[in-house]
Amino acid sequence: MNKINKYFVQIIIASFLLSGCSNSALNSEAGMEQAASAKTSNYTSIALSDNEILVDNKIISEEKTAAVYAGNDIVYYEEGKDETYGEGKKKDSHSKEEADKHTVITITSPGTYKVSGKISFGQIAVDLGKDSREDEKAVVNLILDNVEINCSVAPAIVVYNAFECGNKKEEDAKPVIDTSGAGFNLILAGDSENIINGSYVAKIYEEGTKKKDIENGKAKKKYKFDASIDSLVSFNIDSEENGRLIVNAENEGISSGLHMTVNGGEIIINAADDSINTNKDNVSVFTMNGGTVVCNSGSGKEGDGIDSNGYIVINGGFVTACANSDSMDSGIDSDKGIYINGGTVFGSGNMYDKISADSGQLFMVMEFDKKIKEDDLILITDHVDNPVTAFRAVNDYHIAVYSSQELVEGIYHIYQVSDVTGELEENVYRTITDYNNPVLLNTYQLDGVGIYDD
Repeated sequence: MNKINKYFVQIIIASFLLSGCSNSALNSEAGMEQAASAKTSNYTSIALSDNEILVDNKIISEEKTAAVYAGNDIVYYEEGKDETYGEGKKKDSHSKEEADKHTVITITSPGTYKVSGKISFGQIAVDLGKDSREDEKAVVNLILDNVEINCSVAPAIVVYNAFECGNKKEEDAKPVIDTSGAGFNLILAGDSENIINGSYVAKIYEEGTKKKDIENGKAKKKYKFDASIDSLVSFNIDSEENGRLIVNAENEGISSGLHMTVNGGEIIINAADDSINTNKDNVSVFTMNGGTVVCNSGSGKEGDGIDSNGYIVINGGFVTACANSDSMDSGIDSDKGIYINGGTVFGSGNMYDKISADSGQLFMVMEFDKKIKEDDLILITDHVDNPVTAFRAVNDYHIAVYSSQELVEGIYHIYQVSDVTGELEENVYRTITDYNNPVLLNTYQLDGVGIYDD
């Protein structure tokens, strides 16, 4: 990466409208909360505990023909297997004894399910059958209502099969995706706090795989799950008022096999790899319309804050995305294009992934010659030193991205300060009334158009 200014901050801003995407067409956040509430009116209740699991106040069935049933058939990477089993290492493996501690609660029928309570060793699985991928009525709304799910060998929530609303063809890929008809909706109940602690499953080959299949690149995948919440189909995250989700992940946080849209809620992710990942190459779209997303990808050896193998589109809400301190990862990373059309966005990392000049909102890209420590407080002021924002990342970084509707063309100053008085939201200050001990890093003219030289 070429640095234009060796000792100071580099800031470039772009502002154009994203063709075919208009913020005026988006629902308000209050409207999205009402839409989430409309999905939750009639539901089947699932009450979790370590002693018993109740479905509509009755002991859960063990019959696989039931709409909800319990079993121990969890998919995990078993220890002691040879190279023909899969690609996992010793650190990815688990004993049968550990796996058998887990109870899998499987949802097999479309509908709305409200889950509450706590389970120490468990998993929620959604599997409506392979044919459901083509059935637009095969939809599951999963409401989390003060739930805690702990799974040490696999994802805590996994979606195998439901309606797939998106197209996987690369030639039809585009950044504007409507997932309102998705077959899976994860909904945060009003005034709830939900904790999901999950693991992952390294790639397992299909039975009968031979060494020569692996050597010839013909080994076929049977299972692979990367995230604490992992869906093989496109899905939405919605929320009633004041819904909160905390995801703690041994690998990735939340992952989709195709598209993912966040419409509301407060979502906090602590991950050992990417906090959010949409992973269909050159096709997937991660869309943010509302709510709050806080990504901390610092507990492992690498990890982007938000990573899409296709596009990232932020139309509204509040995003804080912090990549790993030590790897060449980005707060916001995309293979096909990043579009910021609204909301407040702060991303930090050690790499800049280009934000499209067709974005609908101004943005700043700041590259620092020396690594900024996680406790360092950076302040942005306008041309007369009125504070615009200040931020402090949760991990060390070289590069930061900032965007909000408050940014306008003109001159800005970048300072490092000792402290700030103001309104703080997830490490980003919005309204600032005072600051102390400013050290000027740079002054820059923001003209609304810029090209980042990488």
